[in-house]
Amino acid sequence: MRTKVMEISVGGFMLAGILALILLALNVSGLTVSDSAGSYRVTARFENIGGLAPRAKVTLSGVQIGQVRSIHIDERMLMAVVEMDINASADYLSRDSSAQILTAGLLGEQYIGIIPGADDEMLKDGDMIENTQSALVLENLVSKFLFNKVSE
Repeated sequence: MRTKVMEISVGGFMLAGILALILLALNVSGLTVSDSAGSYRVTARFENIGGLAPRAKVTLSGVQIGQVRSIHIDERMLMAVVEMDINASADYLSRDSSAQILTAGLLGEQYIGIIPGADDEMLKDGDMIENTQSALVLENLVSKFLFNKVSE
């Protein structure tokens, strides 16, 4: 009887450990078990998105208010179109807000930072953020610096 209790306790402990690992993996990867029902979709066009990827953060003043849903090319304008899911609680973004691609640290992940505007009309589901600033690509900056030094 004592052996059976020990086996059940070890099994329960192992099950708790496996569930903890699954939750940790979901948290680290940015995946969630909930759907995006509590959000609205906004798009923005960028000339260069650098290393931005789906599920990247969308922030306002450093606080996450959403995430990147998908990225594709606008074949007519030849620009990257980024679709973002913004939390429904962030209903205070005006239509003249701007979006820029930022990098966390020197070589960290890229994410979108929203700068709020001053318009009275707010962004709604399906709207586009017109004012955007593309990613700053470190390789381009280094090559400009090196080639300018060589030409002097």
